[in-house]
Amino acid sequence: MPESPREFFSHTLRSMNMITEIPGLTVGHYTDIDGMTGCTVILFPPHATASCEVRGSSPGSRELALLAPEKQMQEIHAILLTGGSAYGLGAANGVMQFLAERKIGYPTPYAIIPIVPSAVIFDLNLGRADIFPTPENAYQACASAGAAFAEGNAGAGTGATVGKWSGFTGAMKGGVGSASMCVGDVIVGALAVVNAVGDVIASDGSILAGAQQNGRFLGEEARMRSLDNERLLLRNSNTTLAVAATNVRLSKVDSYRAAQRMHDGMARAVKPCHTTFDGDVSFAVSAGSVSAPIDLVAEMCAEMTAEAIRSAVRHASSIAGVKGLAS
Repeated sequence: MPESPREFFSHTLRSMNMITEIPGLTVGHYTDIDGMTGCTVILFPPHATASCEVRGSSPGSRELALLAPEKQMQEIHAILLTGGSAYGLGAANGVMQFLAERKIGYPTPYAIIPIVPSAVIFDLNLGRADIFPTPENAYQACASAGAAFAEGNAGAGTGATVGKWSGFTGAMKGGVGSASMCVGDVIVGALAVVNAVGDVIASDGSILAGAQQNGRFLGEEARMRSLDNERLLLRNSNTTLAVAATNVRLSKVDSYRAAQRMHDGMARAVKPCHTTFDGDVSFAVSAGSVSAPIDLVAEMCAEMTAEAIRSAVRHASSIAGVKGLAS
């Protein structure tokens, strides 16, 4: 007798924890607790393909144009997510050095060129504004990369905060988080750096972390009123960055479709997202040879993006006077 959908998913759908469930993919952090900043590097196995979509109006990025589906470049070797706003983008040179030393990159007749798209968060409002990740720091992150890595106050999430729509005094700690899932042979994992103006929303619709005062969340009505204050939002610059990777072989066009759908996951877990002063970016990476329908993969990417965002705040500890859920 054929299995019902419930019976099928009961033994083909299983939860895992990390983006590093994708074979050959590793993650490394550099964390500066004193400066309250850091960077996170994701290193990919050979023949990985990627695309991205930017929906925040104020992004900070490097090498994202070549990920557009119509561009010629078909491979990617690493992604750098970093603090330090635009200053932090220079840290990508350290990732390129690390890869070039290992002869990993796009071959040309003259040199091997590692392809390292990068995106930043604005964390200069927590810790020190004159300290930001350097190429040496990013090289350290690459050297430390492995299957296990910290969540919460680590790497690019070290200086991240959420719920800033009512001002910085009511914000809570953001961070870096990860999640993964499997349906049959299909694996999708996500990693998110959460530095949002909005609140982080649990799967039941309640506020998980966000603007609070005297131990209670300020909630929907106050949030709508505060969004009328653009000067307030600009003063507390924000961004959510997400990377989803799969062991499914996707074309660059399908990777782009998955990256688009990842923003559905952001919208499920961050309220509001994609504001004028956010720099929200999604990356979708194909790093395998399994076959599966793009709609399955894209929905898994969306769901794991949401879960990685929630994991980031669940693992974030209180620091520098900013409350964290893990404390």
